[in-house]
Amino acid sequence: MTAEPFNVLFLCTGNSARSILAEAILNRVGQGRFKAYSAGSQPKGEVHPYALQLLKSLNHDTSFARSKSWEEFAAPGAPQMHFVFTVCDNAAMEACPVWPGQPMTAHWGVPDPAAAEGTDAEKHFAFADTYRMLNSRISIFTSLPMNMLDRLALQKRLDEIGAELPKAG
Repeated sequence: MTAEPFNVLFLCTGNSARSILAEAILNRVGQGRFKAYSAGSQPKGEVHPYALQLLKSLNHDTSFARSKSWEEFAAPGAPQMHFVFTVCDNAAMEACPVWPGQPMTAHWGVPDPAAAEGTDAEKHFAFADTYRMLNSRISIFTSLPMNMLDRLALQKRLDEIGAELPKAG
């Protein structure tokens, strides 16, 4: 690997909810050891208002939050990524973007809270539950002994984190 901080890109389709939440969580939990970014393969162009509301209610700075294309991170001068995680939900048959290059990658799919239906309370719960799932995975990730794991062992742990099925609510 390289010197810290490790750059981490969270990818999903719309970059309006899941990847934005993950970016905020890692930038807080990573405590300077990690620098998180997010992007989408088909960005919505705006962050979902429930995602912003949830982050603000949890005292996250939301000034970073904007919906953007992953192409921004493939452009010359973009930060070099050490890790790229897709957070799309395969069960929903979404098309998850694929990241070319040499970063370590893993799929950490979670349901899309922006697709939740029902009352406002049920929709807010979907965002809170997605936040909880991502926070759990990111907390495990940030506790990994990066300097003690070879690339193969680290890849195995990244895949295991994504395979753990977080329980709803």
